[in-house]
Amino acid sequence: MLGPVILAASRSDRMRRLISAAPVTKRVVDRFIPGETVDGVLPIVRELTDNGLELTMDVVGEDITTPEQAEAARDAYLELIDRLKPLELGERAEMSVKLSMFGQALPGGHELALANVRPVVEAAAEIGTTVTLDAEDHTTLDSMFAIHEELRKDVPGTGCVIQAYLFRTEEDARRLAAAGSRVRLVKGAYKEPAEVAYQQKHEIDKAYVRILRTLMEGEGYPMIGSHDPRLIAIAQELARTAGRKLDEYEFQMLYGIRSEEHLRLAAEGHRMRVYTAYGTDWYGYFMRRLAEKPANLRFFARSMITKG
Repeated sequence: MLGPVILAASRSDRMRRLISAAPVTKRVVDRFIPGETVDGVLPIVRELTDNGLELTMDVVGEDITTPEQAEAARDAYLELIDRLKPLELGERAEMSVKLSMFGQALPGGHELALANVRPVVEAAAEIGTTVTLDAEDHTTLDSMFAIHEELRKDVPGTGCVIQAYLFRTEEDARRLAAAGSRVRLVKGAYKEPAEVAYQQKHEIDKAYVRILRTLMEGEGYPMIGSHDPRLIAIAQELARTAGRKLDEYEFQMLYGIRSEEHLRLAAEGHRMRVYTAYGTDWYGYFMRRLAEKPANLRFFARSMITKG
């Protein structure tokens, strides 16, 4: 399996330098990351929302080694919120954050991450939108869920992400499928040991459907994070069976992947949110996109050997 190899490369400084220096890299990365600055990404925000789509925006960067870097990540999100305010998009443009960016892995990281993310969540609420806490590797999840619970006391719309490949997730889903909750379900993109996670695609897919059924039958707001046509069709059927209206759940897909499907779902009346990342520290994000989907790797390989 190539996925674990690519994930290992995402942590390699040597591979970072090699891929970053490749002449075609920028053209390929631009498919997934449409800008390096707020100014660079705002035209994409306007284009997507004009086409009936919604966004969740991610400032890329996870290799935080100092409290000052964590504060800089906080400030980058606060700048984004400030620039979104005059657009008056409300929840059509929300934000996704990784707590590792806010200092979670540093000494005293739980408290540090909570202190840094809280002003972002509060500022987002002030402009009528929300923040979703992304899931990272399994060792960070108890901290993430505790921070999520704490933030929801003051900002109930704060969302979180759960990962179908983890054994624990079915229980997490039952707990989270409550009124007022917002939960994004993804398959999972980190290399996890067999002791905590399913390793085979068919096992992960079956777990995804079981967990999604729990969310659809619950009282919260499910967010279906998948590009898989079969899972999207199953999600629609589960929503119908649960009696959900089109505005009582949403689909989420990555910017640059299956863009025509984004528009098709939106045209059918579904809420379709595009996960849109931007920033200069793109390497880790980009490599995980390659690891998640073999077609992404084939696209990159073709670009590496194609002139222009």
